This record gives sequence, C-alpha cells and structure tokens, in this order.
Amino acid sequence: MRRIYEPQDLIEAEMLIGMLASEGIAVHLSGRHLVGALGELPLGGLLGLLVEDAEALRAQALIAAYNAAQPLAADEPDSIPGSLLC
Repeated sequence: MRRIYEPQDLIEAEMLIGMLASEGIAVHLSGRHLVGALGELPLGGLLGLLVEDAEALRAQALIAAYNAAQPLAADEPDSIPGSLLC
C-alpha cells in the first residue's frame, strides 16, 4: 500500500474515502485513532489515505481533481448569496 494523501481532518478524510470508494478504489485511513491525542502529538501527518500501489496514480489524480473543483454558479441560491442549501 502507498500513502497518497494527508487529509487535514477526519471530515475531509471521510469525504475523500467516499469519493474514492465510488470510483472503485479501496482506501485505508491511517491515524484515525490518533486524532483524539492532538494535545499530545504533533498536528501534522497523523492522518493518511493509503491505497494499493496499482491504484495510487489514479487515486491521486481523482483527489487533485476533487480539490480543484469549483461550485457551479447555478448552485448558489439568489436569495442567500454565499450559502448552499442542502
């Protein structure tokens, strides 16, 4: 397995895991259980997404595209600029 990305937090990690899973890529999240010790451990590098070596380049490309995506102008409601309705 190869570490392909370091998410900022568990929320980002779970979103990326879901996106990669929808593309058929199995992902392991390392460091999930270390997040509770943030006062005792260094902040960076605790979380990591790991995939099989054969899927690493594809997964990195999908994450890069995901992170570069911008919301469509039509997705923003006129009544509340700057907010998305879910």
